[in-house]
Amino acid sequence: MSEQDNPEIKNTDKTLYQPLGGNEMPRFGGPATFMRLPPVELSPTLDAAFIGVPLDIGVSNRPGARLGPREIRDESRMLRPFNVSTGADPFNSLCVGDIGDVPINTFNLQKSIDIIERYYDEVLENDVMPLTIGGDHTIALPILRALKKKHGPVGLVHIDAHADINDHMFGEKIAHGTPFRRAVEEGLLDCERVVQIGLRGTGYSIDEYDWSKEQGFRVVQAEECWHKSLEPLMAEVREQVGDGPVYLSFDIDGLDPAFAPGTGTAEIGGLTTHQGIEIIRGCRGMNLVGGDLVEVSPPFDQSRNTSVLAAGLLFEMLCVLPGVNYVTR
Repeated sequence: MSEQDNPEIKNTDKTLYQPLGGNEMPRFGGPATFMRLPPVELSPTLDAAFIGVPLDIGVSNRPGARLGPREIRDESRMLRPFNVSTGADPFNSLCVGDIGDVPINTFNLQKSIDIIERYYDEVLENDVMPLTIGGDHTIALPILRALKKKHGPVGLVHIDAHADINDHMFGEKIAHGTPFRRAVEEGLLDCERVVQIGLRGTGYSIDEYDWSKEQGFRVVQAEECWHKSLEPLMAEVREQVGDGPVYLSFDIDGLDPAFAPGTGTAEIGGLTTHQGIEIIRGCRGMNLVGGDLVEVSPPFDQSRNTSVLAAGLLFEMLCVLPGVNYVTR
């Protein structure tokens, strides 16, 4: 038998695309899409779509996140379609496709932000839930701008080593360290339903996270997460965000660099892979309207472990979207 978290999800007759299996094609062959899904065009028949945003001209330290979508897709080839641990059966529940990459302007950050926003406007006009493969964290701002037009201000579950609430970086108002301050200023977030998890590292003063707290965000520093399961925390987060629309934004540097070294701004003392999975699985039952996985930098990922981890976390995000059936024994 199975249960469905949200019976209001689109449930019309449609093709349910399946990842290419390992017995049909060797794992090192097949299409270079997420989980080797058929590459498809954006259309209203999709319920959810994987989208690459190969942008890293908003970074402040090590570059390379522009290569994240390609590498994460490559390392997703080992993923199977059923989540044995949770019982989630996403590909028999939703019509899911990989619709390719946003054609950003790699020489102009502001033009790229506008391109991304228009692209996601079209995605949301087609009633498709976006799962974004970054790219640096600057991309969260145009995505949230598009989400605001469809859903109004959204809640946010934000996993990161950094709060990304700088007022500016080198005088620039838009960069990968500023998206959530801009999002508050533009009314894109329902601030009482925002949670930031995993923040840590050095700073410039004791009040590093005060601005977030003053807006109404719940701030969970990494030290509060050490040596414990985060299931109790996520129960509190589900209560805080309630039934309203929620966006999930996962910066891979929220995890400790022991697990995810391939990133631009690594900070020691971070979350474990297990805790990252617990956070995402703890979002089951929320009214998720999309998610992203950002800041993977393959040039600093010599083992490719960071991309393997990112691919697995994106699959976990798919598994907690509204409308996914869970199979029970």
